[in-house]
Amino acid sequence: RPKPMLPVADRPILEHTIEAARSAGADRIILVVGYEAETIRDHFGSNWDGLEIEYVKQESREGTADALRQAAEVLDGNTFAVLNGDGLYDPQSLRQVFESGPSVGAMRVEDPTQYGVLELSDDDSQVIGVDEKPADPPSDLVNTGAYVFPGAAIDWLDVEASERGERELTEVLERACAESSVTPVEMEQWLDVGRPWELLEANEWLIGERSRAIAGNVHPGAVLQGAVVVEPGATVRSGVVVEGPTIIREGATIGPNAYIRGTTLIDRDVQIGHSVEVKNSVVMPKTSISHLSYVGDSVIGSDVNFGAGTTVANLRHDDRTVLTTVKGETVDTGRRKFGCVCGPEAKTGINTSLNVGVALDAGVTTEPGSVVKRD
Repeated sequence: RPKPMLPVADRPILEHTIEAARSAGADRIILVVGYEAETIRDHFGSNWDGLEIEYVKQESREGTADALRQAAEVLDGNTFAVLNGDGLYDPQSLRQVFESGPSVGAMRVEDPTQYGVLELSDDDSQVIGVDEKPADPPSDLVNTGAYVFPGAAIDWLDVEASERGERELTEVLERACAESSVTPVEMEQWLDVGRPWELLEANEWLIGERSRAIAGNVHPGAVLQGAVVVEPGATVRSGVVVEGPTIIREGATIGPNAYIRGTTLIDRDVQIGHSVEVKNSVVMPKTSISHLSYVGDSVIGSDVNFGAGTTVANLRHDDRTVLTTVKGETVDTGRRKFGCVCGPEAKTGINTSLNVGVALDAGVTTEPGSVVKRD
């Protein structure tokens, strides 16, 4: 599925982003779509909750500046804002970005070497450039992918490809810095949901803001503690213990005698069986986790079936942070606890053990008693 359509709380990432933009003052939204574009069109339509939505297609997807170039013909020549579709922004900070344009949203981070780092003027009042993933960062203030550009920027989009072979929006930002004054606006909250463990972090943020709401069918013998949301049409059976913050969505069935804890999203039509424990995880629609299984700190795709006794390891014995593989490279998640990433329609045989940080591709199956130590 398109990354912006991955679930955070009770809606896709992109829906949170659009709602934050509207709350910050946007009254017109143009979505540049590419991969699985129809999934996005079908969800939002041309009018989403009273907000006009327009679409342009980026056929070859040659980078973020190229994406914006596709939208140039439907922009009206006035000041405009650009947001990343897989970024989460707090509306109050975003409003400051919108009102300070030309501007760029910024965030202070402990390790800026993995981001585009903003170079500031001597008095820190203006952005004078951006340095992508520098070994020696000029500051700890990084680019959040929230921009306000002057209308003239429409003519600056034909940039050269970077070393990555992409036409980068940061080149347009550099031009804006040269042509006008660009204000850095520090944001209270922001998250780039680029990797699986960041999807867990996104849910920790936004599920954590939800209040308790019980509307589904909850057995008197179940115990719900804290900020638990049970949507209409969900079922919580006898002996279940749920420790919020947790969202159990429409059509999901939990138990009997299951244990849900940590910040967990149980999406639509998920089946959590007898004596299953799910901790701090995202479980996507129509997945079944059978009896006597444990899932911790994991991202589980849709239409997955975990056979009875499937166990996910989420903690290294040496107590170091969990490593995983992204695009062929070993990456430190920065998380002490991180389980597995499981693609849609994967199936595990009974008593399968999945090691920390492993991924199962879409449609993968394991044999009974398997011990999975690699992707």
